[in-house]
Amino acid sequence: MSQLIGLVLVVAGLLYPFAVYFGLEHFAPWQFALLLGSLWLARALTGERKPGRTWLTLAVLGFCALLALLDNPHLLRWYPVLISLLMLTLFGSSLFYGMPLVERLARLSEADFPAAAVAYTRKVTWIWSAFFLGNGLLAAALTLWAPLAWWTIYNGLIAYGLMGLLFAGEWLVRQRVRGRL
Repeated sequence: MSQLIGLVLVVAGLLYPFAVYFGLEHFAPWQFALLLGSLWLARALTGERKPGRTWLTLAVLGFCALLALLDNPHLLRWYPVLISLLMLTLFGSSLFYGMPLVERLARLSEADFPAAAVAYTRKVTWIWSAFFLGNGLLAAALTLWAPLAWWTIYNGLIAYGLMGLLFAGEWLVRQRVRGRL
């Protein structure tokens, strides 16, 4: 059940900008907040307890509560900014406390981890942190000053395309560093 809720939450996140763009004529902001908050709460109640997940969930639930209370359609546009800020915090804080996030993820699939790989994963964690900083700033600028259509195109298509390019580029560099290409 937890995996299904996680999958629904990911799909909802991917479709969120389009739901806002097309749904504002039919749904009130408090209804978006109720749906989004319900998904995050269900994930929190059914999912595995992890240290970073609690504050992440509380931040999003706080945003949903604010959105429901104020019922302001402009607030809907701040959700991608919040997610970028939370991802920046997750990646960035791992550079200073504990193991860098990319290293932690890499160790899930590889038991033998040389010192050079540790340094490499630290650099990649810095790159992802920079990406989420830039993405959050651009999403905030579009929220403040751009038409809804521009906001939707960036947050619904371009941002995910950039993430995909960064992921694919990192994978190619990693294969080259390992001598597999």
